[in-house]
Amino acid sequence: MKNFAEKKILIASDHAGFSLKKFLVEELTKLGCKPVDLGCNSAEKSVDYPDYAQKLSKKITTEFGVLICGSGVGISIAANRFKNVRAALCCDVKSAKLARAHNDANVISLGARVTKNKAALAIVKAFLITEFEGGRHAARVKKLSK
Repeated sequence: MKNFAEKKILIASDHAGFSLKKFLVEELTKLGCKPVDLGCNSAEKSVDYPDYAQKLSKKITTEFGVLICGSGVGISIAANRFKNVRAALCCDVKSAKLARAHNDANVISLGARVTKNKAALAIVKAFLITEFEGGRHAARVKKLSK
């Protein structure tokens, strides 16, 4: 798979996203990625998604991030409060590609209660291999930082 080898990916979830996170960590590792699991560590103990969005958002620099909660909505809202984060909630491959190509998103958010494992993996793969197109999109993305 193009551009996967050695790619560092930060990944975090709340308790609702724990199982999907665990699956993605295993699958991304098989692809040669280097996922960095920032928690949570159990599906049994309820935790707050803003805490894990913050943990990832404070660490992200040039790598990509994957955030997972029940719907994907709350954790993406929490992550987007950080200036260095452009988190996109993606429910299919097309939205993942567009988030990267047009918005230069560096974090993808997934909803574990609405996205099956295989679909989530395909969405994350598409996100990771799609390049930002720049051009007319660059000026728009620059406005997001104002």
